Amino acid sequence: MNRFYVITNRQKDPKLAVTGTLCDFLKSRGKECVLESEGPVPEGTDCVLVLGGDGTILQAARELKGRDIPLLGVNLGTMGYLAELDVHQAIPGLSELLEKGPAAVEERMMLKGTLYRKGEPPCSDLALNDVLVGRESGFKIIRFKVYVDGEFLSSYAADGMIVATPTGSTAYNLSVGGPIVEPTASLMVLTPIAPHGMINKSIVFSDKSRIRLELSDAADRQTGNALAGFDSDSQYVLRPGDSIEIEKAERTTRIIKLSRIGFLETLRRKMSAE
Repeated sequence: MNRFYVITNRQKDPKLAVTGTLCDFLKSRGKECVLESEGPVPEGTDCVLVLGGDGTILQAARELKGRDIPLLGVNLGTMGYLAELDVHQAIPGLSELLEKGPAAVEERMMLKGTLYRKGEPPCSDLALNDVLVGRESGFKIIRFKVYVDGEFLSSYAADGMIVATPTGSTAYNLSVGGPIVEPTASLMVLTPIAPHGMINKSIVFSDKSRIRLELSDAADRQTGNALAGFDSDSQYVLRPGDSIEIEKAERTTRIIKLSRIGFLETLRRKMSAE
């Protein structure tokens, strides 16, 4: 790998001290290093180096817009399921990458969510972790009808609904009781948030499924607006009667792995650190 593009969370590295150290190291090894502030991702970039936390990596994955460039995350925060390196491991890790190449490049499934509103053209967005539909404000529950591949599944009254990828299974999905999934799998997890009823378990669907969440119409006075969030980044207002259809995206995110430590050991370390 010869050409690196660096994306930094300025809140976690405000003076770019870590960023500068890593760029100086790469340049000392004869590599090109371009900062995000210097312009868009150049053609021929071999690796996007992401400094921050999981949120920074998620944003970078969404902003690559189909560019087939692998990501290497350096965690500057407290927890980082997606980051391969902690900050103190960054120089040794980059040295290993330059000398030996990656141990693996994992393909991570992404989601495509398409919003529908009567009389208006649909719009869509992508997520690496999850698509969340939750309350816009206040304490009113949201009433959903859920369809899978056009077939009615059930009605839900809940604080929200999550459709997560395997990568996102350890994010909000996990915090509300959803299952942990091996991150390179290809499937979707539907998890209700604080459901008001007997149906309170997650359901796992094939990656070929299409899940549609439909808000009850305005005739139900308990139904107000909701927010559809993609990786807790982009948000869209949903009105009563709107729906969002979620399916596997055509594009994936490629994550560089430097160690051969397996998923279970990584999970055990993260869980014991909490």
